[in-house]
Amino acid sequence: MSHRAGSTLSAGREVPLAAGLAFYGSRLILPILLLLPPVRRWAVEARLLWPYLGVLAFSLAFLFVPLVRAAALRLGILDQPDARKVHAVATPLLGGAAVWAAFALTVLYNFNFSRELKGVAVGATIVVVVGILDDAFNLPAVLKLAGQVAGALAALGYGVTLRVIPQDAPGAVWLNFLLTILWFLTVTNAIQFLDGMDGLAAGLGAIASFFISVTALQTSQSYLMFLSAALLGACLGFLPYNFRPGAAARVFLGDGGASFIGFSLAGLAVMGEWARNNPVIALCTPILILAVPLFDIAFVAVNRVITGKVGSLHAWLAYVGKDHIHHRFAALGLSKTESVLLIFFISFTLGLSAILLKDATLHEATLLLVQAAFILSIVAVLESVGRRGG
Repeated sequence: MSHRAGSTLSAGREVPLAAGLAFYGSRLILPILLLLPPVRRWAVEARLLWPYLGVLAFSLAFLFVPLVRAAALRLGILDQPDARKVHAVATPLLGGAAVWAAFALTVLYNFNFSRELKGVAVGATIVVVVGILDDAFNLPAVLKLAGQVAGALAALGYGVTLRVIPQDAPGAVWLNFLLTILWFLTVTNAIQFLDGMDGLAAGLGAIASFFISVTALQTSQSYLMFLSAALLGACLGFLPYNFRPGAAARVFLGDGGASFIGFSLAGLAVMGEWARNNPVIALCTPILILAVPLFDIAFVAVNRVITGKVGSLHAWLAYVGKDHIHHRFAALGLSKTESVLLIFFISFTLGLSAILLKDATLHEATLLLVQAAFILSIVAVLESVGRRGG
């Protein structure tokens, strides 16, 4: 009798395990098919490289996320709930490692590395490693910042440089050098700060990647368009595990993932040539695409200084609070899902403005920028109401 009971228990354990392995094994089919050289050749010949890259990166991220989630659970790398966070249960981190791996493998398999791409790849890898270490060991903020600076310097070493200041201006080289570092740090941290609600950082990464890809197509930058497709697919492959309306996220990006997405977006923006002989459009195109995270980091910074919450760089780096755009919208009474979707809609609207900039006259470009300013002003008003309500 006891022997039969033991057999039944064993069988009961084997069935879910076997079903789980079969289910996971089915996820291998698509990436394996896509990695076959004949399939890739067909995609190139059929002029379907953009969807091919997006689907490949998506399938790889979708495959890798359960693996890194299991590793995070085994290693105890969990994001514990507390008063400043919106989740209620301990949730595995390291999801960003899957996004990075999916993007990296897609790029390695499909691209010859340009000098600038090498710089962004090296810098992003530094940022990912530092972010994963922070997820595991909770590094001091100064060390995280140092890692981001190292990543930006690595990119600069390979020629990834903003050219905002005309080359014939005094000190142009050093000014562009400093602006490039500031750009990388700002975008990286802007995305990282928005990794506070399920799906928000990865979703904004996907939206920004999409619009970078579209504007790259408009400006005949096919290389950049395809790179953006890979990042878009990697972000989307992560979202089913993280953005689950009505249910808790199964895994978080962690600092490694959010900082990787932010750093990569910053690098793609610098690599792009968004307009010839029109510095206003060249500058405003990536700013509009990334307007929501850039606005949020600027709004929060000004608000914290005005209210006396921070008074130094160290205080800024150490400060944590529920004062970002998604927190403000939640304070207005929106659910987490509603807050995230509203932010997505705002970001998408501003991205559409960026698409229209390419062929716009100076008058039309000015109107688009004024429109964007009004949209962000509405957001600022809503955030101010949310601050009073919170």
